[in-house]
Amino acid sequence: MISPVKLQKYLRFWLDEDIPYWDVSSIVVPNSRVKARVIAKQKGIVAGINLAPDYWEFFSVECHPLVKDGTFVTPQQELCHLNGKLTDILQGERIFLNLIGRMSGIATLTRQVVETVKKVDPHVRIAATRKTMPGLRVFDKYAVYIGGGDTHRLSLSDQIMLKDNHLAVFPTITDAIAQVRKSASFAHKIEVEVSTIEEAVEAAQAGADIVMLDNFDVPTVKECISVLTQQKLRNKILVEASGNITPQNITKYASTGVDIISLGYLTHSVKNFDVSLKIIEKKN
Repeated sequence: MISPVKLQKYLRFWLDEDIPYWDVSSIVVPNSRVKARVIAKQKGIVAGINLAPDYWEFFSVECHPLVKDGTFVTPQQELCHLNGKLTDILQGERIFLNLIGRMSGIATLTRQVVETVKKVDPHVRIAATRKTMPGLRVFDKYAVYIGGGDTHRLSLSDQIMLKDNHLAVFPTITDAIAQVRKSASFAHKIEVEVSTIEEAVEAAQAGADIVMLDNFDVPTVKECISVLTQQKLRNKILVEASGNITPQNITKYASTGVDIISLGYLTHSVKNFDVSLKIIEKKN
């Protein structure tokens, strides 16, 4: 669960963007108490509803969730009920729907990919990347988790990953890993991005914990797994496939023998999940 303190930190920023001075549309709206409902307009996996009570508390609006994050919902299914002043609900409406829509879209897509891959190899993990919307990473990653995916790195502080631009200043991958070992904490795993089979072998021999096969096509991934196995290196590392992987070609990568498939598609190409808010009752 994302902490209420962190949620309010983001919410203050979003409101400063959406209501920099005051809501001019609400000037003529009677500030009466109303009841509203939030409904799904398509089928899929809902994410973000667990945050709803803390979100709406910021507006002094009561929120009663009717489902939990991770629930499969259908069109016209009610997600939560709101009770509060009309102006307060109107001010919080769009940010809330944007957040729930994006998170549920990510969760739905992630669940679809996870279930597709499980049919091929149930041991393969589906992971997100850091290709998230700036300012929304914690929510994007949480949505991936709700959809059954692996969050991978939440930030640059979580794990050492030596990518091509890191390795460019070292003579070899072996030198880079040796240098990292001197200064890194024992708690940090080392992942190395490689572009050839030879680099994958070198990274494994040099003590990498995870080897990422970047932009390898399917035949080359299979060949790399075979070479690592022949050299008795396969069981010493985790192998991750990444780069140009989409829901359309992921089943081919799932059959290669990798441990992890990471795809930025989960967060940078997601389609918003359609949700709406409707006022259903005016209270005295």
